[in-house]
Amino acid sequence: MAGRVEGKVAFVTGAARGQGRSHALRLAQEGADIIAVDILEDIDSNHYPLSTPADLDETVRQIEALDRRIVAYKGDVREPSQLRAAVEKGVAELGHLDLVIANAGICPLGADVPAQGFLDAVQVDLVGVINAVSAALPHLKAGASIVCTGSVAGLMAGGTDNPENGPGGAGYSHAKRGVARFVHDLALQLAPHSIRVNAVHPTNVNTNMLMSQPMYDVFRPDLEHPTREDAEQAFPAMQPMPIGYVEPVDISNAVLYLASDEARYVTGLQLKVDAGALLASTTSGAPA
Repeated sequence: MAGRVEGKVAFVTGAARGQGRSHALRLAQEGADIIAVDILEDIDSNHYPLSTPADLDETVRQIEALDRRIVAYKGDVREPSQLRAAVEKGVAELGHLDLVIANAGICPLGADVPAQGFLDAVQVDLVGVINAVSAALPHLKAGASIVCTGSVAGLMAGGTDNPENGPGGAGYSHAKRGVARFVHDLALQLAPHSIRVNAVHPTNVNTNMLMSQPMYDVFRPDLEHPTREDAEQAFPAMQPMPIGYVEPVDISNAVLYLASDEARYVTGLQLKVDAGALLASTTSGAPA
């Protein structure tokens, strides 16, 4: 039986690890070939390590183990020319482009983060999404699907805007609010071309971003160098469902749905995968 995205080619940013790798793998499991991009180096204001060449190599290994094709490229989503080069290389090798998963993101939390952290978060998490879509758009045809990664932090009051989270936290919330608006407005513009645009808004996800010292310092500053076994206690249950975080595949399954023809008339959707977190943040008594 054919996979749900059989024969399609997906451009995935932030694909070396975390949600990006999970999205690439889930799409490949359902028949897609992959154009994978990641920065493979750190950003100074972001105080946890970003992806490495070994991480991207592992993504390649896992995709190829599924007997799918992959074109991997070192690229910074803040640099439009690098994304254009990645897409052009991928299309030249794989033949076409059908899906865009604009996922790459950072969250430079901490009171010690410099003001540049605000700009870095916005440039990666919002401008990087716009750059990815811009690089892909000339290659997309009717039936294509664009999925952008937002966050419940961009939808709820406060989000990561609290002063103790520093400039990077403010930048993260600002960027994710921008992603939601960008998806809404771009969906209107591309609907006449039968190209769909949707957003997925995760709660806490079990990735390197979440399981990092800056996150622990914000959520549980009383824990010094906690282990992953401490994570369930380190992250407060901001979700009404009794969990500290979701798994990357929980987000990937939502991405797969929006990428597939099952969602052929779904566009402009702000899809929350948050275990009820946004419901809990709504105090007016009116439905969110």
